[in-house]
Amino acid sequence: MQQRSAERLARILDACAELLDETGYEQLSTRAVATRAGVPIGSVYRFFSNKRDLADALAQRNLDTFTEAITRRLETIPAADWRGAVDAVLDEYLVMKRTLPGFALVEFSAPAWAGEPDTRVADRLIDLVPAHLGRTADARLHRIFNVAVEAADAVLRLAFQKDPLGDPEIIIEARALLRAYLAGVLD
Repeated sequence: MQQRSAERLARILDACAELLDETGYEQLSTRAVATRAGVPIGSVYRFFSNKRDLADALAQRNLDTFTEAITRRLETIPAADWRGAVDAVLDEYLVMKRTLPGFALVEFSAPAWAGEPDTRVADRLIDLVPAHLGRTADARLHRIFNVAVEAADAVLRLAFQKDPLGDPEIIIEARALLRAYLAGVLD
């Protein structure tokens, strides 16, 4: 029973992601998601009360996927190589941005929250990267990771503004910006 429920939830979130790519957030509806997922509308409402909840669950799944991918990548990077760790984080984000359905509109937070501070990504990274590097995540490092995530987000938004694969030159600049900023605390 739990497996079927988990599979149904995955189908609903997959359908939500596909519809986001096709119609956008404003046109997204729970009814369309149910139809695409091949489930009764009641199944959608069993998990989510509205499209905002759906999008937030998709964002949470994206964040979990991102965290899992980074965790796997960090296992292959020497603990002293903070640049390699930063590259792994950026590379995994780029893979998701280019290939994951719905990610263009719902990355790690739903569009309804655009403009509000969201520290979920920085919080996850602060749990992973400093531990991998053998560092303690103090208040200063938290602040620096928050700033790094926000800066990277702004530059990467620019990179993907006109190019669905991301402007390679702007991505290079984003990588340089992160490395230069983090060098002050990680070197």
